[in-house]
Amino acid sequence: MAKEVKRSIRERIWRLMEERDIASFPRPVYGRIPNFKGAERACQNLTRLGQFADAAVVKINPDAPQRPCREAALAAGKTVVMPTPRIREGFLLLDPRSIPREAYREASTIAGAFKWGRPVKPWHLPGVDLVVVGSVAVNPRTGRRVGKSHGYAEIEWGILTAFGKAGEGTPVATTVHDVQLVEDDIPREPFDLPVDVVATPTKTIFVRRADPKPSGIYWEYVTEDMLREIPLLSEIRRKNVFI
Repeated sequence: MAKEVKRSIRERIWRLMEERDIASFPRPVYGRIPNFKGAERACQNLTRLGQFADAAVVKINPDAPQRPCREAALAAGKTVVMPTPRIREGFLLLDPRSIPREAYREASTIAGAFKWGRPVKPWHLPGVDLVVVGSVAVNPRTGRRVGKSHGYAEIEWGILTAFGKAGEGTPVATTVHDVQLVEDDIPREPFDLPVDVVATPTKTIFVRRADPKPSGIYWEYVTEDMLREIPLLSEIRRKNVFI
């Protein structure tokens, strides 16, 4: 039932963004964390916050609407932790001190991150001070969000928390278009990651979360397909890290 409700919300938002021409490249946005017109402004609003200013290490998802956030973080001298797409190749660490300033934009792309970043096992990552996730929809009242249905943000969070790199006190933010703000009662599954901050092109919202953040990897929800598709999960499981 929860998955059906989430699917309905996703499809409604994807359709709305396409019909109103809010969506941006890559299109169509169906099946994606949707890029949108105004993504740069949303990221600018995020960078004005104390949570961003105070963060030395920022973990940011690899999707298109958060590319400006990755560039802004590098330009501000922050270390960026970027999961590779679908977490297939684990995490990349982007150190702005080892990247020429004129290459920050390139390094903020997926191809550029592979060029300028270096792969780091999660147990060797520095502690993360701020997490930025992509969303298809988010309820700004409760902080519950809907991703593209694969649960990558939750798996990434689970890995970080399993190794003590993030936790309940680590702020989680998302950048979305205003039309992605919903009043739906988004159902919660145990592993779902809520957000503390929502930045849109027009405003910033501080959320009074309805739920605690999950902690660790919820192995009972990890399928054999996931273990095959995300080798890092299999590696962690072989290490018997059931945190």
